Amino acid sequence: MLVAFLILLREGLEAALIVGIAAGYLARTGRSGQMPLVWIGTAAAALACLGLGLSLDLLSLEFPQRQQEIFESVVGLLAAGMLAGMAFWMRRAARSMGHDLRGRMEAAAGSGAALIALVFLAVAREGVEAVVFLLALMQQGAGWSVPVGGLLGLAVAAVAGVLIAWGGMRLNYGRFFRWTGVVLLFAAAGLAAGALRALHEAGIWNQLQQLAFDLSNVLPEDSVLGSVLAGLFGYAARPSIGEVMLYLAFLGVLLPAFLSSPRQPAAVAGR
Repeated sequence: MLVAFLILLREGLEAALIVGIAAGYLARTGRSGQMPLVWIGTAAAALACLGLGLSLDLLSLEFPQRQQEIFESVVGLLAAGMLAGMAFWMRRAARSMGHDLRGRMEAAAGSGAALIALVFLAVAREGVEAVVFLLALMQQGAGWSVPVGGLLGLAVAAVAGVLIAWGGMRLNYGRFFRWTGVVLLFAAAGLAAGALRALHEAGIWNQLQQLAFDLSNVLPEDSVLGSVLAGLFGYAARPSIGEVMLYLAFLGVLLPAFLSSPRQPAAVAGR
């Protein structure tokens, strides 16, 4: 639940930031009457992403067991890569997102269809990422806690977006995306390790399957602490040597690069 909450909180805040920037730009340029077009683009993106998620989930149910494991591994690896890419991209883009979006809105200002398409694509990008992440978590057996956590994250993001855009709340986006990015890199490493486990269950990867350690009697995954660690950091009570190696290699390469990447001046959103 915690990872789903965090992912949807991040994605929801990015989408809220996009809508807030669009609303502010239209208000400053005297085109507030075009705001319904922004809502149309936002709603269309949300419906399209919801349809994509339901379609992929139903598609996975049609596969035989082996194909389901392969599908799970592909989605898990894709989600891990997208999580890592999102963390790095938002660290760089938090400062310039507003300027870039306003420039694209200026180019689309003469056409209602172009404005709808611009907002649709910007919001849908966040939505597609969220769909892939949540699907990967659900494929790895997290159950209903994933959609519940995701909905809570969206709700908090929606409230924060309203407060930022119209309520005067200030948020340091640079710091927020930096430290949530660290947590999501750990979650991405856990997704990658889970994808390797699915490849083994599908009979495709059979190397390094010796048990690395067994903490199931000390810290089971279904305990409160185990659930928190599994959700935030990809903890597994009985991982194989291959899973541990992939997890550590993933973090060993990406985490230092993320933490040492040049820091830009913090972007603070609000009025």
